[in-house]
Amino acid sequence: MSEIVVRHAEIGDLESLQQIYAQPALYRDTLHIPHPPLKLFIDRMADLKPGSRNLVACIDGKVVGQLMLMVEQSARRSHVATFGMGVDSNYQGRGVASALMAAMTDLCDNWLRIDRIELTVFVDNAPATSVYRKFGFEIEGTGKNFALRDGQYVDAYYMARIKPGSTS
Repeated sequence: MSEIVVRHAEIGDLESLQQIYAQPALYRDTLHIPHPPLKLFIDRMADLKPGSRNLVACIDGKVVGQLMLMVEQSARRSHVATFGMGVDSNYQGRGVASALMAAMTDLCDNWLRIDRIELTVFVDNAPATSVYRKFGFEIEGTGKNFALRDGQYVDAYYMARIKPGSTS
């Protein structure tokens, strides 16, 4: 299997990201909706907040996944980050999500002074929940009727990871 390379997203990646998030499996398990416009990805890249990172995973030079890390801007929550992630449905189950998660947790733990990472994940997205647990995330609660998907409301887990060795 080819090596997975994680790097910061570049302008030339935007069309690939649009194509990834246009896949039904991706907008089903994220908060994206069908037919994402390219402008959405252009605006996200142009408006990256301080401390935030837009990572992509590549196999043989092809962008196959993305993780957008957003650092809280509030003074009282500057130790907290959240993220969203998507992996091309043709490359799921090949370690792409784990490579993105490893790069993100390294940034948070060793470079960004982030002690708490938060996320939401649909309760029926077992593969994603499994990857998050592998990286130390724990379920802290459940949001009922969290989001609309395919005309039905679905619940989501609130998960978080506290940096190992941090005091709480």
